[in-house]
Order: sequence, then C-alpha cells, then structure tokens
Amino acid sequence: MRHYEIVFLTHPDQSNQVPTMIDRYRQIVEKDGGFIHRLEDWGRRQLAYPIQKVYKAHYVLMNIECTSVALEELNNAFRFNDAILRNIAIRRNEAITEPSFLVKGEEIGHHHDSHSNYSRHNRFESENEDEDSNT
Repeated sequence: MRHYEIVFLTHPDQSNQVPTMIDRYRQIVEKDGGFIHRLEDWGRRQLAYPIQKVYKAHYVLMNIECTSVALEELNNAFRFNDAILRNIAIRRNEAITEPSFLVKGEEIGHHHDSHSNYSRHNRFESENEDEDSNT
C-alpha cells in the first residue's frame, strides 16, 4: 500500500454534506485494509480564483494509506460527485500525521498575523523616513 495526500474542494452550498462524503470516502479507503492517518476539515475558504462562478469552497485534507484500487475508486467518486469542484491526490513517501500548517496557524491565532502587519508597517515607516532624510 502507498501513502497519498488528498485535498478536495466542495461547493459551498454542499458544506452540510461534507461529513457524509468523508464517511463514504473513509469506507472506500478502509474496505481494502487502508488507513486514514490524518483528516482535516478546513471549512469554507476563499478561492484564489472563481471556479464555476463560485468564490468560496469547503476544503478537506486527507492523508491516507491505500491500495491503487481504492485510490482509483476514490478518484471515480470525486469525478462523479457534482459537489466536488476540484481534487488532487499526491503520492507521499511516508504517512503524515502531524497537523498541517493551516491548522497550526489557526491554533496560534491572529496574534501572528497582527505581528506580521506590525512589522510591515514599521518597515514602511522607516523607508519613508529614509526618503525624507535624503531630500
């Protein structure tokens, strides 16, 4: 069995169906003796560009260990589900069980974001002061 990292995006109107979808995909993986090492529901997030005139999507990340037959069945399930806007499956060398950077960032909270804005603001002010002193 091989390790895969899978991310799929669902239509925001179908967000309430995501737990059912996850259960269905879990059954596909586990029926052949596979494992889900990490499962993260990232919720609704803004898309970088519109897909099918939709600007937000519900994101789900799964790190799985499964057979090629189960992976093909998953890909078919994604392909024939109209609620899935996009999906990607990447082969990994080992199981990834630690939280993703996205989840780690949410655990830290907005403190990190406000600090980075503060440092950008200070850098901008110091650049303006340098320009003023040169004139």
